[in-house]
Amino acid sequence: MAGMSEDEGGDDDGGGMISGINVTPLVDITLVLLIIFMVTATYIVRQAIHVDLPRAANAGESTGITLAIILTKDGDIYVDGKKRDETGLRDAAREALAKDKDTRAIISADKNALHGAVVRVLDLIKGEGISKFAISIEKER
Repeated sequence: MAGMSEDEGGDDDGGGMISGINVTPLVDITLVLLIIFMVTATYIVRQAIHVDLPRAANAGESTGITLAIILTKDGDIYVDGKKRDETGLRDAAREALAKDKDTRAIISADKNALHGAVVRVLDLIKGEGISKFAISIEKER
């Protein structure tokens, strides 16, 4: 092979074909995007369901593992962003208690929701064993 130049023959100079692709950066970026999506998904769901919360001068902040219950002025019940009926609310409370015995419920009821509907929701979750709950309000300015 006396007639071959360096460029035509073998891969001694490292200029051969790339036979593999490093996917580590792609996986890293995908995982970061997944984490961002998971963190922001709960905020997006909360904003999608419009509830006009009552206002109070001394509103507090809540912490810990919670079961988010939203009661609209029409009487619709949403548990963690999913529309449920009373049976679905009971099932969600049971599942949450199975995961964590100190589960707390935060009830966000529209200020125009009927008082009886709020009491009914409280009665359903207390009947399933959730004894720690709070009613979500907005602080007056």
